[in-house]
Amino acid sequence: MKLSVRLFLGYFLLVAVAGALVLMLVVKQISPGVRTALEASLVDTANLLAELAAPDLLAGHIADGHFAQAVQRYSKRPVSATIFGFPKQSLDYRVYVTDAAGIVRFDSAGTAVGENYARWNDVYLTLQGRYGARSTQADPGDKRSSTMHVAAPVRDGERMIGVVTVAYPTALLQPIVEASKAVVQRGALWLFGGALAFGALFTWQLTRAIDLLVAYARTVTSGGKASPPKLRSVELATLAQALESMRQELEGKQYVERYVQTLTHEMKSPLAAIRGAAELLEEPLPDAERHRFAGNAREQAERLDQLIERLLGLAALEQRQQLSEPQILDLGELLTNLLAEKAPQLAQQHLQSAVSLSGELPVLGEDFLLRQALSNLLDNALAFAPAESAIEIKGRRDGNHIFLRIRDHGPGIPDYALDRLFERFYSLPRPNNGRKSTGLGLPFVREVAVLHGGEIKVGNAIGGGAEAILSLPSLGNQ
Repeated sequence: MKLSVRLFLGYFLLVAVAGALVLMLVVKQISPGVRTALEASLVDTANLLAELAAPDLLAGHIADGHFAQAVQRYSKRPVSATIFGFPKQSLDYRVYVTDAAGIVRFDSAGTAVGENYARWNDVYLTLQGRYGARSTQADPGDKRSSTMHVAAPVRDGERMIGVVTVAYPTALLQPIVEASKAVVQRGALWLFGGALAFGALFTWQLTRAIDLLVAYARTVTSGGKASPPKLRSVELATLAQALESMRQELEGKQYVERYVQTLTHEMKSPLAAIRGAAELLEEPLPDAERHRFAGNAREQAERLDQLIERLLGLAALEQRQQLSEPQILDLGELLTNLLAEKAPQLAQQHLQSAVSLSGELPVLGEDFLLRQALSNLLDNALAFAPAESAIEIKGRRDGNHIFLRIRDHGPGIPDYALDRLFERFYSLPRPNNGRKSTGLGLPFVREVAVLHGGEIKVGNAIGGGAEAILSLPSLGNQ
């Protein structure tokens, strides 16, 4: 299972359990909370009514006095109210009054007058001087059918002369309780969804950072060019820099070993030629022979110098992971300048240049590197082009890329060499003199192309000759 899935599932489980517990506790407290608020209201109401009932109860007119008449008028009052979205169309208090013995003397419902309520907790506890309240279910099997009773003592001075009880059916509160539960549950679902979305985003950002590190490591392992990803997390950014430092150390060691081996191998042939010429020059020789051997030694020394310079340039290029000073350049303008510089060489070899550019060819790159790469491609074409022929150069922009094609009309590339053209130090003999180059030109061009986000392809052209096709991202698509 992927790390991102494990992280998300762990976060999901944590949020789900914590959210369910909190939701359960909150929902569980809604009904008691509503009942507590109701009971507090009933306490105030009962004590107020106890003060109003005291004169009639003391005078013996509690059943038909001013208090009873007021309660009866109250029960018949029309009411239409909307409280936080809940309609209230009736007045639902039941009020009854008992004497000091617990006998009901007044009942707004008219059902309990004359009954002994001294055994009910609301009356019994109040007569004992304590807080009296009870809850009675009309249907023993249905908790929602309960009615809450809250009593208050009726006094004549310090003497208790009776009890007033206010009753309210809690079933009327059930819609409020259910609606409150629904609101809480709906809010909890939104909160849960938001928490999951945040968790998914957090997991994605974390795993994306890890994926960037993995992609960077794979690119480096495959020999590609890549810079360490820029990450916001301090720990992951430190890890990326540590990987980059390790890569540089490892590549540096391997690079030195590989280049020492290849350079040593390539230097053996020119050094052997120089050594042979030097030994022959120590012997008495005719002037013509001496000049020929000295020329050979000079030519091999120049080849060594060129080999070392190009190898150092290629080594420096291969160590770079990105462009250092990119600027907007026109490949067409670069080609025009290079052809002007190589005009004497073209004339000396009796060659023509056929240039076809479809408008401007803007790229974002380094002038020196692109100039060197194009110069190498032109030099290859000049080296293999037969006299009195033309070097064809075509440039066009196609979508997000710019394509530059350089073709000669020479012998083309042998099949056995097609797969080795970009190997370091691999070179084909020139048709005019049979000599080989350093074999570092095309590897240099490939490094420049990759560094600019493009590629280079070299092969045989249709109709004969060889062609090199350089593609680079056009300006605005880097």
